[in-house]
Amino acid sequence: MGGQQATVRPARARIARIPRGREIVMAPGSCTGWHYHRVRLDAVVLAGTLTRVLHDRTVEVHTTGTRFVEPAGSGHVHLGHNLGTEPVVLYVTPALPERAPFSIPVPAPCGATPAVCREHAG
Repeated sequence: MGGQQATVRPARARIARIPRGREIVMAPGSCTGWHYHRVRLDAVVLAGTLTRVLHDRTVEVHTTGTRFVEPAGSGHVHLGHNLGTEPVVLYVTPALPERAPFSIPVPAPCGATPAVCREHAG
């Protein structure tokens, strides 16, 4: 048999730790309010449909089985809606230390209207 052969390396003694996450359940009709996160969050929608409105008023819709990333920092303000009739269930990593705030609430961005979220308009 010609060509290169693969080199087999011994398994590393240390295994990378899989980040633990949080399950988030949003009732039908609920809204998170405008907020941002101190750390990057990787999320997967386990059930329902989540509608996110980003700081620039871009709308993203995430259905069951889809994944998305929420970047860290105050430049990434957003809110989430459950506009459906079933709960939205998210699994989000990484988890923060116990008692650490999950998100940082902020005022609505300039130009946010009641059409975005009546109770969280600017």
